[in-house]
Amino acid sequence: MQETKRQKQIGQLLQEELSGVFQRMGFNVVDGGMISIAAVKMTPDLLEAKVYLSMFQIKSSEEMLERIKDRMGEIKKALGLRVGKQLRRMPELSFFLDDTLDYVFKMEELFKKIKEDDSNIKGENK
Repeated sequence: MQETKRQKQIGQLLQEELSGVFQRMGFNVVDGGMISIAAVKMTPDLLEAKVYLSMFQIKSSEEMLERIKDRMGEIKKALGLRVGKQLRRMPELSFFLDDTLDYVFKMEELFKKIKEDDSNIKGENK
């Protein structure tokens, strides 16, 4: 089912504000790696938000996700102060890992391997 205009607007608002919250809390740059909010998807009733986090050069993404979840109350409070005037109810936040970057890197590796195999086969046929 496609998102409504309102779902997209609220998702975009939460994405922008969460980025600011993460920056202030020191989550955007951790141990030489970076964390960014890749996307925020809202349920049709606007009461739940799925927050997809993109982690670049983070040693243990799962461990970092747990650290973020442990500070959920603090994150929700800071976010509520920023968007409280625009929303009737603060949505329930759920954090997930966005594996799009990993997928892109894997696909690039596969294409490189296919190209190398292809050039090796052509080299043998000459």
